Amino acid sequence: MTIEYPVKLPPLENGDRLTRDEFERRYAAMPHLKKAELIEGIVYVASPLRYRSHSQPHLFLITWLGTYCAATPGVEAADAPTIRLDGDNEPQPDAILRLSHGGRSRITADDYIEGAPELVVEIAASSAAYDLHDKLKVYRRNGVQEYLVWCTYDRQIYWFSLEAGEYQPLTADAEGMIRSRQFPGLWLAPEALLAHDLGRVLQVLQQGIATPEHQAFVARQQR
Repeated sequence: MTIEYPVKLPPLENGDRLTRDEFERRYAAMPHLKKAELIEGIVYVASPLRYRSHSQPHLFLITWLGTYCAATPGVEAADAPTIRLDGDNEPQPDAILRLSHGGRSRITADDYIEGAPELVVEIAASSAAYDLHDKLKVYRRNGVQEYLVWCTYDRQIYWFSLEAGEYQPLTADAEGMIRSRQFPGLWLAPEALLAHDLGRVLQVLQQGIATPEHQAFVARQQR
């Protein structure tokens, strides 16, 4: 009599080189693991998250995006979704905004995002993090239209817009606001965000939501 033992999958480890299918199999076998990503075929497993350098900034950005989403039918926000971008890349960004209809991404039968959301948001320790290097290249190549990175140790916010296949920085205007090109009315007060002044961040956002440009965008999404 032959005894067959169940095949035990190896755990995900930083630096593993895997196909996307193998990455998903191993990730699914580790339900305790909260975040792992496949970037250019290489596995990155997240470290425990610190409070002021990641968890609190994460909440601020989710609140900002969620508030915009609540006022903008046809736009969906998500917190740390896994995204199937291509055969070598399955990131899990801190947050995204996407168009629910007519956008570049879709929700698969097994409830993943496939394709490029219109806006991807990441929190990084510093500009040395892979968010501003390998992941930036992956998002650009896959057509993510806007990419925002908050480097909490460097106290810098980088917001890029895809123009003719290259990321160009979106910078603050004379009033100190950065305004999305993909999502009219999505305004950000970067200095207030860096100061953890969520009240001011939401006040500026409400100003953007009240503009005719946002109203027109909502009308287009509801057609």
